[in-house]
Amino acid sequence: MVEVPLEIDCAAVSKKLQMGESFLFIDCRERDEYARVHIAGGQLLPMSELAERVGELEDHKGSDVVVYCHHGGRSLRVTRWLRERGFTAVQSMAGGIDRWAVEIEPGMERY
Repeated sequence: MVEVPLEIDCAAVSKKLQMGESFLFIDCRERDEYARVHIAGGQLLPMSELAERVGELEDHKGSDVVVYCHHGGRSLRVTRWLRERGFTAVQSMAGGIDRWAVEIEPGMERY
């Protein structure tokens, strides 16, 4: 079995979205950040709520999961935490929504 890299770059995530690939796309920022700006297709699941809501993800344990945050730090922690709980194909989007705004969606609000 090939081990899935811990991180995935914005271009690869963008391609997955464009190709209509089936994967769970999680925004682990807080609600106020999500309300300010978010990536289409991303589902909000704040890191602060993850421990109590992880059960909502059980059906995705063997599925591709991509997690993003502002710059990539929180999403990397969430990715590691989920992997410890058996989510083998979860990845953190390197650089977060900030890098996405630079590389994929110029003009997207940055904060």
